[in-house]
Amino acid sequence: MSYLKNIIQFFRDFLDLSIVTVGSVHLTVGVILYILFFVLLLFTLSKMLQKWIVRLLLEHYSVEEGTTMAFSMLVRYIIIFIGFIVILQSTGVDLSSLTVLAGALGIGVGFGLQSIASNIVSGLIILFERPIKVGDRIEIGTIAGDVVRITLRSTIVRTNDHIDIIVPNSEFITSRVINWSYTNRNVRFSFPVGVSYSTNPETVMHLLMEAADEHPGVLKTPKPEVVFKEFGESSLNFNLRVWSREYIAKPTTLRSELNISIWEKFKANGIEIPFPQRDIHIRHDSIDEKPLLGKKKRKQNKKR
Repeated sequence: MSYLKNIIQFFRDFLDLSIVTVGSVHLTVGVILYILFFVLLLFTLSKMLQKWIVRLLLEHYSVEEGTTMAFSMLVRYIIIFIGFIVILQSTGVDLSSLTVLAGALGIGVGFGLQSIASNIVSGLIILFERPIKVGDRIEIGTIAGDVVRITLRSTIVRTNDHIDIIVPNSEFITSRVINWSYTNRNVRFSFPVGVSYSTNPETVMHLLMEAADEHPGVLKTPKPEVVFKEFGESSLNFNLRVWSREYIAKPTTLRSELNISIWEKFKANGIEIPFPQRDIHIRHDSIDEKPLLGKKKRKQNKKR
């Protein structure tokens, strides 16, 4: 029995062990464990509340996903901030005594955490203004892909090779971003085509429209169109314009398939696609005479 009392007394002494003093309050091991437990509980409950808000707004109020995520994340961080203050006050910590510490942390944030603060502010701007949203097809710098997730600090972009690239949010605010699906996912693609001057333009336009109409990835509305662009140096130049939603993530595939279809139709109808040709004229006298003159001069120099 005395052995058990000794163990209990040991744990009491351990929990009463002072670690740090904040103002007039001594933070003991027990107080620190108390703070850690309730902070962990606070984060867990705030996460559950965030999921509940998202589900409530999406299912019952039909709010857009981006706005829902922004609102729920903001509510969660406000709850965490208020809850953390309440936890500290419940331990008897005088928050006014943390003024100096807060000032030092502020200096640290100003110098060492500028990029993080910038990314968080940029994340809030993205979540509320929504220049990009989950599911958009974007290009930023050399990165092209679909937005799969937006957080406060970064945005995850998935490329066609199924590689996830984490992009800091500040780049979306300070850099130029191409959003292929900002309003909708219908995108127009242009296919320049040149044919021989001996070809009937109406035949070319008809075959180009056939190739567009037969491709399953080309939208019927808006309709494809062909324009006679110009009389080129060695060809009649046309431009096939088609709309697609399915191939927004793989425009190269659409271009390849339509080019093959156009080539087959032109070949079947005897239409020639010209290529640049140049005539080179070689003057024999300018090549032969100069070396001969050089040889004569060398012989004269030897005789001298």
